[in-house]
Amino acid sequence: SRMQQLRSQIDPHFLFNTLNVIQQTAGTETAYRTQALIMALSHLLRYSLMSNDEQVPLSREVRIVDEYYSIYHVRFGERVRMEWRISDLLDLTETMVPSFILQPVVENAFKHGICPKEEGGVVRIRVNPLRTTDEALTQTLQQEGHTVTAGPWPHCLLVMFNGNPAASKAFHAGQFHVQGLASQFAALCCDARPGMRVLDLCAAPGGKSSQLAAALGGQGLLVSNEFVAARAEVLRSNLERMGVPNAVVLNEDTGRIAAALPEFFDRVLVDAPCSGEGMFRKEAVAVTQHCEALVKQCAALGAQILDNAAACLAPGGEMIFSTCTFAPEEDEGQVAAFLQRHPEFTLADVFGNVDYSFGSPGEANRTGGLPLDVSKVRRIWPCQGGEGHFIARLVKAGTPRALPAPGTYTAEEELWLAAAAEQSKKQKGSKGGKPAKAPDARSARRESSRALREAVQGRSARSRDAGAGEATPAQSLAAWQEFARQYFPALADRPAVVHGGSVLLPVPFPQTGLHVLRAGVFVGSVQKGRFVPEHHLFTAFGALCTNREALTLADLRVTEYLSGREIAADTAADGWCCVTVDGCPMGGGKVSGGRVKNHYPKALRLL
Repeated sequence: SRMQQLRSQIDPHFLFNTLNVIQQTAGTETAYRTQALIMALSHLLRYSLMSNDEQVPLSREVRIVDEYYSIYHVRFGERVRMEWRISDLLDLTETMVPSFILQPVVENAFKHGICPKEEGGVVRIRVNPLRTTDEALTQTLQQEGHTVTAGPWPHCLLVMFNGNPAASKAFHAGQFHVQGLASQFAALCCDARPGMRVLDLCAAPGGKSSQLAAALGGQGLLVSNEFVAARAEVLRSNLERMGVPNAVVLNEDTGRIAAALPEFFDRVLVDAPCSGEGMFRKEAVAVTQHCEALVKQCAALGAQILDNAAACLAPGGEMIFSTCTFAPEEDEGQVAAFLQRHPEFTLADVFGNVDYSFGSPGEANRTGGLPLDVSKVRRIWPCQGGEGHFIARLVKAGTPRALPAPGTYTAEEELWLAAAAEQSKKQKGSKGGKPAKAPDARSARRESSRALREAVQGRSARSRDAGAGEATPAQSLAAWQEFARQYFPALADRPAVVHGGSVLLPVPFPQTGLHVLRAGVFVGSVQKGRFVPEHHLFTAFGALCTNREALTLADLRVTEYLSGREIAADTAADGWCCVTVDGCPMGGGKVSGGRVKNHYPKALRLL
């Protein structure tokens, strides 16, 4: 159980790469780096294994961040910089926070902070059409002092950033995601359309998932899965930042998903874990960790994931398979072997769903002697803008299901929503007419997480009485509806799932028993007798809010807001408001006395 705990808290790829750097530097003139890495890594492992406590002192979380920074600084040198700003009024030893609450944020921040610039210092980004347009984002980035040119297809921009991409105000507004061309191309090939059910089976950190969500346009269902728990939290955070309203985020094994949701999805994307030969030019450790055993292990894992993905795909559905390696066992050979095992699938031309040419055909000498029309698969070499990427499109025999009309649900989906609502009604509320107990912020967050799980998994025996003594489902629903009628009238009549003080706008998804991190939009909770909205409500539906504090990019209040400080209210009336930047929702706040009290999440604020 201790090893499972460690695995859920530290990304195995991060751990493996760090161990390889230790091996690489030991016995060399840079052996001092080995000692620093060993000390930092040992502290991280000790923090991970020393306690099962849900709440720990903030001082421990700060030390964990420092150890992560030490490791990344040794690996990447001056490309990594970090600055802490902690109020002197905050007692780090007395302030209690959820265990490892900062770690996913730190991993995500370091990922963007050390994002290597490609040829000529250019970074490839993908525009989020749920939040902005190509033209508007181009203008925004240029106003920030960055150089922008159009990419090879819509919603793709090539940017020379004047600093860290994650420091851009447009990044905080969810208007773009740093994403390579080949990664974007794989999601394009899926041809996801509004009303479809789409599965991203190996989804973290969320670039391709948010791209698929944009293609769905808020209609249909996106299920994004990540096996590593820490990376799944990063995935959830990125989808919320990008304003995705119709996603289910899973932290599951692909085999369990296949067993729970057979022939369920219209599209499946498998960006399989691989030996990473395409990463050699970005990370020297990718070279040192590479060996024949790793290739064989990744090929076997890829085959297992592909088989599970095939079971999830509905008749007539399409599956995109991609890797970032050159190894034939994981690419042409993998697809050829899959087709031998699954005669119900046929290989389709990668370009069948797109109007763009990219990369080169596959190579016939890489199929392991099995038949494969390599002209239909695609290799994207580093000189072509990829990282050793390989992409194939596979179609399952049968007739595709008819998609529901825009803005409607199928009869089956209506039943799932009704089942979720019925599940929440079974919850116990206040006993004996006693007034509802007002939960504090910590218990509200804990209750919210439990509510999300139960909304799609069903209730466990452990949580049957969790809501006793708090607001009843009817009281919570009434509080939300009153709040929605005032600030979000377009949402007031939408189906809502209520658990105690927690309210969720669910997506149509069956109760499966899978480990769900997020299913729809958690809109808020009842605290101290009042409804308090959640950040995701504003990122997903902020454009529908009737009370807004409208800022422009040039307004100095944007930086103040992103830094967590109060700002002056010019356009918003008293009460809750959505803070927008050039019309794009940034987050929430509460206006009183001409000031907007800041409710931008602390973990996302500018340091």
